[in-house]
Amino acid sequence: MKNQTIPILRNIFSAIPEQLPEEFLTCLLRREDVLIERIVSKGHVTAEGQWYDQSWDEWVILLQGQASLRYENSEQLIQLDVGDYILIPAHTRHRVEWTPQDIKSIWLAVHLQGSK
Repeated sequence: MKNQTIPILRNIFSAIPEQLPEEFLTCLLRREDVLIERIVSKGHVTAEGQWYDQSWDEWVILLQGQASLRYENSEQLIQLDVGDYILIPAHTRHRVEWTPQDIKSIWLAVHLQGSK
């Protein structure tokens, strides 16, 4: 009989600190080409003048709260509400423009690191 691992049940909304001086990131799963993480924001935004430029695709869904994203070459804000998801292709420079300060915005991010 094969050696079987017993699954450990976790909850995406548990173990979040009350105070968040900076965004709170938790690695939920890492495999060779995939990283799944929980990101918790509360009024956090990308620093002025900074853009994320990742060499892999990133799929994100907003599980709680609200947020606004912006792509570098666009004036349009992308407003995310609960349940909204988006695929950010590799090397698409983007930033978080807004998250509310009075509630926690909880993201689930899937980094497809083999998608260079």
